[in-house]
Amino acid sequence: MSTLLDRFLRYVRVDTQSDEHSSTVPSTAKQLTLCRILEAECREMGLADVHLDEFGILMATVPATVSHAAPVIALSAHVDTSPETSGTNVQPVVHPNYQGGDIVLPGAPSRVIRVSENPALEELHGATLVTTDGTTLLGADDKAGVAVIMSAAAHLVAHPEIPHGAIRLCFTCDEEIGRGVDHLDFKRLGAVCAYTLDGDGAGQVDCETFSADGAVVTVTGVNIHPSIGRGKMVNAIRILSEFLSRLPSDRLSPETTDGREGFIHPYTQEGSVAKATARLILRDFETPKLLEYRQLLESIAADLRTKHPKAQIEIKFVEQYRNMRDGLGKEPRAVPLALEATRRAGMEAEANIIRGGTDGSRMTALGLPTPNLSTGEHNPHSPLEWTSVEEMQHAVDVLVKLAELWGAEKA
Repeated sequence: MSTLLDRFLRYVRVDTQSDEHSSTVPSTAKQLTLCRILEAECREMGLADVHLDEFGILMATVPATVSHAAPVIALSAHVDTSPETSGTNVQPVVHPNYQGGDIVLPGAPSRVIRVSENPALEELHGATLVTTDGTTLLGADDKAGVAVIMSAAAHLVAHPEIPHGAIRLCFTCDEEIGRGVDHLDFKRLGAVCAYTLDGDGAGQVDCETFSADGAVVTVTGVNIHPSIGRGKMVNAIRILSEFLSRLPSDRLSPETTDGREGFIHPYTQEGSVAKATARLILRDFETPKLLEYRQLLESIAADLRTKHPKAQIEIKFVEQYRNMRDGLGKEPRAVPLALEATRRAGMEAEANIIRGGTDGSRMTALGLPTPNLSTGEHNPHSPLEWTSVEEMQHAVDVLVKLAELWGAEKA
């Protein structure tokens, strides 16, 4: 596990934050820094077909050790971290032999990982935890997944007696801004199914995700010196604030929903009197619900257009990803073998839903069934993010068992 921890600490110290406002691919050049590190490590490990393309997508192959034609599977993780919290100068803090209790983060003592808010900590007494110092996110989403895949690959290469088919590794950029597989060459990947390593806890196989749309609300007003603003000024900031205030506050928000309940979530706004913009995400497990959420936003905009006729209010929607549930049946072995691998790795297997999305959501929609597996992520996108080495090691063990199970199958 020391090697797994070393990998993880090495990766999280590389700033790989993506940028949804950028039009480049990848959205930030710094993501390529980690991609190139991984490329070098894949070559040093002796993997085959190592290839890093201009889009920051890295692929490599763990060669088969069985003589028959076994199905090719892929393991995928993303290198970028969320734009919502700084990923610059990450200072990971290792807490060996955790004995329980709240964890005060040394760089920002007002930030505390509380057991009452993180019940998973109760099951991890004696474990090695990793947190941030409280000033940045950690990047376990998804560098835990990256470290798990690289460690599993290293284990398989070091133990050729383990029977398995060819296993493709695939690392992507810009997953956090919904562009992770925009340029993925599925033919080059050449797998019958894939698994994203981008889940929380241990022992879970995510078979459903949210369906997701994005919305950008833009209000264009009229700016003029406030001393002569009467009857002339149209304040875009005020109108946008009124728009956001009309969103339901007792339902349809992340703060008031859980389980299978969907939401509309404004997550950033900026602007001036002349022009103000808000970005929102629309999420639900049932795709038709997203149309209802779009109609709600349009109805608010229509009412405000009547109230403020001199303002322009526009909403642009974009489809982001869809519930993977509908596409997993294309490869009926994908989920059952993941559950069996989890059991063989000594854990109780659980088919799960995830209140979010992964690269696997889009990969599945594009024709490659891709469930999501646990990697020990907790509190992603937050300075309170943490992981445990033991949960990451569980994920490595699952991948080794999964390789064996697929190695016994026929292509």
